[in-house]
Amino acid sequence: MTFQEYQEEARKTAIYPNLGTNFIYPTLGLVGEAGEVAEKIKKVIRDDNYQISDEKRIEIVKEVGDVLWYIANLSAELGISLEDVANKNLEKLKSRQQRNELKGSGDNR
Repeated sequence: MTFQEYQEEARKTAIYPNLGTNFIYPTLGLVGEAGEVAEKIKKVIRDDNYQISDEKRIEIVKEVGDVLWYIANLSAELGISLEDVANKNLEKLKSRQQRNELKGSGDNR
């Protein structure tokens, strides 16, 4: 499946107020789902000594999938293809790597 295919299919399942003009809803959903991923990882650290069981891995995959869904729909709300998001991100990282700027902080390094 391509990013475009995923984004199109994810969009078909999007049901929220003001679909097509509401970037706030998927932004809040993204933050919530990312928090759920973090919670599951935290509990692996706390309860399982960093060992991810097959069962926990499946749970985490589901939450990461929810993150992807919200990213796809936020991008759609902003009129950006998921493929463009992925390409721009890799371009940024490759540029930082070439300039030896992967470490550090700040968006424009």
